[in-house]
Parts: sequence; structure tokens; C-alpha cells
Amino acid sequence: MKLLVVVLCYKVPELAIDCLRSLAPEIARIPGARAGICENGTGPEAAERLRRAIDENGWDAWADLTVVEVNRGFCGGNNLVIRPALASDDPPEYVLLLNADTIVVEGAMTALVDFMDAHPRAGIAGSQLLSPEGEIQASPFLFTGIGSELDRGLRVGALSKLLAGRLEVDHSKPGPADWLAGASLILRSTMLDRIGLLDEGLYTYFDDIDICLRAHRAGWEVWYVPASKIVHLEGASTGIKGGSATKAKRRPAYWFQARRRFFLKNHGAAYTALADAAFLAGYAAWRLRRRIQAKPDLDPECFLADSFRHSVFRTGFAVREVENPAMAARAMATSPNA
Repeated sequence: MKLLVVVLCYKVPELAIDCLRSLAPEIARIPGARAGICENGTGPEAAERLRRAIDENGWDAWADLTVVEVNRGFCGGNNLVIRPALASDDPPEYVLLLNADTIVVEGAMTALVDFMDAHPRAGIAGSQLLSPEGEIQASPFLFTGIGSELDRGLRVGALSKLLAGRLEVDHSKPGPADWLAGASLILRSTMLDRIGLLDEGLYTYFDDIDICLRAHRAGWEVWYVPASKIVHLEGASTGIKGGSATKAKRRPAYWFQARRRFFLKNHGAAYTALADAAFLAGYAAWRLRRRIQAKPDLDPECFLADSFRHSVFRTGFAVREVENPAMAARAMATSPNA
């Protein structure tokens, strides 16, 4: 198999169907390409919608549906499709992670595959992500660190280049990247054999920066390929999106837990403590400045308190797996004492 496209659906079956509709002509352009769709615990009605759409449109010639009863998160759901494919008699040369809330622009898949074929040291490549209005979304990125966490909290534009660095991107041609958003990300299977699959301990979030960092550390290159264009309806499954002009919803505990796990496992206890302290100090200063300047409060509810509650100063320095809320709810419901 040349390419396996993995589409993970949670709470957005209609968007997933639109994604598959845009993907169909792209699959036809690449000999040996298939798609694996995972309905990740939304429920039987969503699974039936996907199954019916696949059958009625003739997509069953290239698409396989996997249905799980309990949401496994982004990492677990994708790995459920990737793991058996890599262990099969015809493993894919490339695996492409494609969000269900995307529309594939003509030529996007071919551009990624052609780029990977021409660059054997590239372990990961990512598409140019566009808003429905055609605006370029923020990707690629520099790796996060103590300075960028301070900058994320302070929000002082004049200091951003000094604290966090500024990534200059030429959107007209491919370029190396630290990491890329995981909405459309192609992975070389030989790289996965070396560094492993997505870290299921992260559950959802920080999976893209984590796998890109692991790829770099293993000697693989990460590239941004703007010839591959994907329309991305950011945050459709989780409700978490950047750059919103309205007040953001409260961040779930698993976002903070994933951030904490990413920092601790990749950078150690002392570095994580400094990163937590940098963000908390910067963000507290921003909240005070916002009040003084009477700026609108668009931050997630309880974000400062939640950031402290999930920091290493409250939770300690053990590297823990993120608690899967769906699994926890199921365990609670089936407990004899429930």
C-alpha cells in the first residue's frame, strides 16, 4: 500500500462525510491509496450514518470503517487504525492523519506523497491549513519552551521575538519546520517503526508537537508543504480553537494534563517547573493589565486557576497518562457503587 489516510470522527459525522467526499478524487489519483475511518465513540447513530454514506457513494472500494464504543481520544483512535495496517501483509509506505473537520483541496494528497518520495530524510510533512474564507491558519510553529510560555502568558507583542522567537514562513514554497498542526500530517512508516506511534498517554492535544519532536530527535526532518492545501474547520469536535473574537469555553482538564505530560516526558522536571512558573507569572500580569486597560475578557473561564491547579506545583513531577474522560465516565457508570 502506498498511502493510508486516517480520518477520525468524534461528534461530527456529517463533517466526516464531507471530508470523505473531498478525499475520494484524491484517493483515485494515488495508486495503492486507501482510507481508514474510525468512528471514535460518538454512538451507533453516527456510526450508521458513516456506514450508509460509504456504501451509498461506493467508497467501500477504498475506505474501511472501524467503530469503537468508547472514545479513545485523538491518539488512541488513530492508533487503532494505524497499528493493524502497519502489521498487515501490505503495510502503507505513508500514513496521513486527516481531521474529520477538513475539506481536501484538489492535489493536496498528491503534493504530500510526491514531496515525501523526493525527500527520503523527511519523516513528517504537513499541509497548508486554510480557513473556510481562504485565510492561512497558524502552522508551522517553533517548539515551545520557557520563553514562549512566558510570552503566551504576557501577550506583549513587542517582546514576542525576544521571548519566543518569530518564525518567518514563506508560504509559496516548502520549508523545514519544528512542528506542524496535526490536522493534515503525513508520516513515513519507516519513521514510525523507529519512534513509535502517537503517544496514547496524551489522549488528545500536544500529540502533533510531541511526534514532531520525537522525529527530530531521531534524526528525521519535518517539512511544511504549502502546495498541499486543506480547508480546516478548526475545533469542530472539541470546541477549542485559536484566534476567536468571542469568549473561549473553559479548557477541559485533559488539555492541561496533556501539556503537563508533554513537558515532563520531553524536558524533565526542572524545565517543566520553569515553564509553568513562566506562564503563570506572565498570565497573571496579563490579567492585571487587561483590567487596567479595560480590554475585553476573551480568555477561557477560570484559565489562571486551572493552569495553576494542573501545574507541577500542585500535581507533582510524575509523568502520568492523561485521564480519558469517556473511560472514566464508563467506569463510573458500571461501578457497583454507582
